Amino acid sequence: MKKTIVYIFLIFSSSLFAQDVLKGMIMDRNNPKDNLGMEGVTVFWLNTNISAVTNQKGWFEIPYKESYKKLVVSYLGYKTDTLIITSNKTIHHFLMPQNELDEIEIKSKKTSTLRNSLTTANVFTVNSEELLKAACCNLAESFETNPSIDVNFSDALTGTRQIQMLGLKSPYLLITQENIPNIRGASQVFGLTFTPGTWVESIQISKGAGSVVNGFESISGQINTELVKPFSDDPFFLNAYANVNGRLELNTHLNRKVSDKWSTGLYVHGDYRGQKFDNNGDNFLDMPLANQINVMNRWQYTNPEKGWVSFINFRFLNDNKQTGEINFDTNTDRGTTNAWGSEIATNRFDFSTKVGYVFPELPFQSFGFQFAYSNHEQESYFGLRNYNIQHESIYSNFLFNSIIGDTRNKFKTGISFTYDSYNEDVLTQNFNRIENSVGGFFEYAYDNLDNFSLTAGIRLDHHNLIGTFVTPRLHLRYVPWEGATFRTSFGRGVRSANIFAENQQLFASSRAINITNANGSIYGLDPEIAWNYGASWLQKFNLFGNKGDFTIDYYRTDFENQVVVDWENPQQIAFYNLDGRSVADSFQIEVNYNLAKGLDMRTAYKYFNVVTDYNSGRLQKPLQPRNRWFANLSYETELRNESQWRFDVTFNHIGSQRLPNTNTNPQQYRLPAVVNGFELLNSQITKVFSKRFELYVGAENITNTRQLNPIVAADDPFGSNFDTTIVYAPIFGRMFYSGLRFRVD
Repeated sequence: MKKTIVYIFLIFSSSLFAQDVLKGMIMDRNNPKDNLGMEGVTVFWLNTNISAVTNQKGWFEIPYKESYKKLVVSYLGYKTDTLIITSNKTIHHFLMPQNELDEIEIKSKKTSTLRNSLTTANVFTVNSEELLKAACCNLAESFETNPSIDVNFSDALTGTRQIQMLGLKSPYLLITQENIPNIRGASQVFGLTFTPGTWVESIQISKGAGSVVNGFESISGQINTELVKPFSDDPFFLNAYANVNGRLELNTHLNRKVSDKWSTGLYVHGDYRGQKFDNNGDNFLDMPLANQINVMNRWQYTNPEKGWVSFINFRFLNDNKQTGEINFDTNTDRGTTNAWGSEIATNRFDFSTKVGYVFPELPFQSFGFQFAYSNHEQESYFGLRNYNIQHESIYSNFLFNSIIGDTRNKFKTGISFTYDSYNEDVLTQNFNRIENSVGGFFEYAYDNLDNFSLTAGIRLDHHNLIGTFVTPRLHLRYVPWEGATFRTSFGRGVRSANIFAENQQLFASSRAINITNANGSIYGLDPEIAWNYGASWLQKFNLFGNKGDFTIDYYRTDFENQVVVDWENPQQIAFYNLDGRSVADSFQIEVNYNLAKGLDMRTAYKYFNVVTDYNSGRLQKPLQPRNRWFANLSYETELRNESQWRFDVTFNHIGSQRLPNTNTNPQQYRLPAVVNGFELLNSQITKVFSKRFELYVGAENITNTRQLNPIVAADDPFGSNFDTTIVYAPIFGRMFYSGLRFRVD
């Protein structure tokens, strides 16, 4: 495999083709940092009728003769340039915008979810318009209208939503914030709730093995969140939200330009839930009591003339949750058997910075530096069981981008360093460890400017507990005919499993903890290693004069080693190294179609086959439906005097699921082996009064689907059969909400 990758590098990096044409790329002088070409620019030889037009990436090809000396470059709104040409060497040229232009009004509907057929990797972008279609209070709730991400509840107490992609839980995803690893380690379970939805500018979702630039941990894909920028965000923004389960939220953005090059933003998020609900009558709270304060100060420096751009972020978070029996009093019942209760208190501090420099005369050449520090402290108890964790993390990455010959052949290279210090109190035991790694990477990208592109990367890392290892990754893209894009990828991922932080729901049960085959270096276990393979076909089409597209994806994740989390004995949870096979197959068909003006449809079907060799035999993963079906309809009226209505409806069918084995429980505490599928329906209506003000109302789980008895042995919470971890459906039932958004331009 290594030899194959090296061979591919050598072939394409030497592909500087001799020809009888002149090739070149035309770019915008005002946007050198984007490294993007201008489409539709006309070039022609002076005093001839020989001309060409640049393609989507800004490239052109025009016949060349030695007698042709002057090339004219022309584009509406930009100064026309005449270039002196002495050879057919590839050129890169910038156009300068005219100082004074007549006003041109362009009307188009912004696509809220963009599948780019030009990128080599299978990446699609979800922008803020899509996030506003649902009650997007935090990042965990940002995927309700996205069929590629599955959202589930982790337990019957905390109301925390967990995401999955390609049939695997979020720890197998690399979750980054502006391409800096963000949700990992101690923050794996609750970290998605620590990023308010209004802070999010866009989300990039990548299926399959990610880029080697971002590290070695990505296995099933990557989710990258881009935050709003102080320079371009509204000077003032306010979002207020309330729902019938007692949840109140307030988000404010304050942005200010402090100089020609510096802008700053202060972002404040407050979350409060103080009402008690027990709709199913099991004497336990359906949703926790909670409060969160989350403050971020963000600085942006931009100097395009010199080629510099940088961001500096400071963030502090305090998050508290209380759950358990309705009559639990933290002052009198904690540490006793008077009533079962739980509290989870988290304090977190984050600092990050990014510095980038683009060579003004060489926009294809740049370097960047990323640095992040976080300190995460969580103190928690679940009945009589304690779990505390402190996680201190440092991440740094230096990278350099340039080309080989011309911009058809690009590369990225650099070095990275990570440091993680964990200190965990688990019941009566203490686990502490330090992980650090240093690595180098090289990623090569080839694009023939027409129908084929390739990205091949490899990195070498040394980890103090895992050792030295190689991570190869490859992405291919091919366009066989107009509107079609085929992609394929494969790659390897390596990660250390944080078994307690990633499975905190286990503490809200009476299960004993059993770690077997404890000869490894991380909790006595070996690192997780997996290969991911995948293929995708995107086809755009026009039907009855309206645009649409469909996508077919198939991905497989094959584990060399996995830390198996075994729930099959209801009296314990077991962690052990894989002995046999563990694979996750994911198949998805998605169709997007514009039914009429303002009316869009998105529908998808997904099939999962996730099987693992447990100590008790090969089994389908529990609480993982094999079949899912998704449909979304959105409609918006024509904008009149800044006023508009928006309607959105989302339907989900979740297929039958296998439950963990409970046959050894007493009869009254046994669950069926398989539960039937169910449907969920969400909807939202938004009234836009002006660019400054809008109101929205909505409902989740309109069908009032509920898991009526989500807690096993709720009548005996301190007994040996108590278990809150087997949750396959909503608990609260139908939920209505409303809110408003106000902004100052």
